Amino acid sequence: MIHKSLSIVVATGLIGAATLLGAAPALADETENSEPPNVELVLDVSGSMKAADIDGETRIAVAKRAFGKVVDALPENTQLGIRVLGATYPGKNKKVACQDTQQIVPVGPVNAVQAKNAIATLKPTGYTPIGLALKKAAEDLGDTGSIRRIVLITDGEDTCTPPDPCEVARELAAQGTHLVVDTLGLTPDEKTRKQLVCISTATGGTYAAAKSEEELTDRVQQLVDRAATPPPVQPATVTGTADCANAPLLAPGVYTDREKISEHRYYRVAVPSDQELRASVSIALDRPVNPDYGVLLKASTTGGRELVRGVDAGSGRADVLSAGLRWSADEQKADAKASAEAADDDEAAEKAEDASTEVCLIVSNSFAATTAATAPGMPVELSIDLVDASHTPDAPGLGRGFLFLLVVAVAGLIAGILAGWITRYWVATWREN
Repeated sequence: MIHKSLSIVVATGLIGAATLLGAAPALADETENSEPPNVELVLDVSGSMKAADIDGETRIAVAKRAFGKVVDALPENTQLGIRVLGATYPGKNKKVACQDTQQIVPVGPVNAVQAKNAIATLKPTGYTPIGLALKKAAEDLGDTGSIRRIVLITDGEDTCTPPDPCEVARELAAQGTHLVVDTLGLTPDEKTRKQLVCISTATGGTYAAAKSEEELTDRVQQLVDRAATPPPVQPATVTGTADCANAPLLAPGVYTDREKISEHRYYRVAVPSDQELRASVSIALDRPVNPDYGVLLKASTTGGRELVRGVDAGSGRADVLSAGLRWSADEQKADAKASAEAADDDEAAEKAEDASTEVCLIVSNSFAATTAATAPGMPVELSIDLVDASHTPDAPGLGRGFLFLLVVAVAGLIAGILAGWITRYWVATWREN
């Protein structure tokens, strides 16, 4: 998920799993490396950047100045590269024009003079091969295992499909190489905005728009600063299964997966008898889907008996759907202990007191795609935590059964008697006057 990104990113404390039964659980990765991730700026230098509609200046002139300010403000340890698209081929041969993308600054420690000189020579020229540029930018960043971020700045949509940039973004995200694409639209129209939102959503990135030099400078600086700050917890990649028996056993943490349209994915969690399971899931809508859809998170026993269903949750974003649940092992423990005591088995009763309960988490969706393409699956972010159980008070509990009815009846009787006395007193006083 999604995240955030899926952004939908949720950080939870990692809790030891010494009491878990069976195979060792999968663990989420906690980021300990303080080095910033590699970042590459991808700038559209196609012919449309000649338009003089930003405070009377051309888009490319404003973009150059904004880039210069950002480069000057970058921390020395930033690992930055710059790639351009549509910058060199002025001809009409579309096949050639759609291969026009170059890395003008290799990824590495920032050399402000080199970067600004490379940007200063750019002239708006050709087509807009965004899909190819994203593929090449991912190659530029390499696969070091750390977070990699691309910041795409463009004033228009891709003019070279195929490859479709949304499909490219989904394929890159599905590789599980921690690649995030943030997009920035320069005076974007609606078609451009939708394409850039699609690209960023597919990889857990963000979208922003700019219509002035000040906005462009601020937005680029924010994106680069965000890219240079590694997350406190790196979500671990996990693969859910089609049934509970073969599902991965997960410890508390944050996980990423991908789920296809109308699919059910299973995961397992061992919940100690004195703890409560809290889980949430977010799925990013990285492609168009038909109306009336939803996400469901359920917990069940390994035998298939449903324990609890999650409730919908969200922050108002229409491109990310979330659900969450909480479940305590108290009820299971009480049932097992009662059965053991009824059988007069003290050893079994003692084991039931301390036993863990293995729970299946099921993530499902009711999406219907508007196209035939359903692969790769949509990004899923699953957050799992175990906390001390919130025990329900045993007594007296005014909301429980006959005691509650008795209290209501007594209260009604007293209220009726008082009302009668007050009425008789008022009538007697009125007659005397």
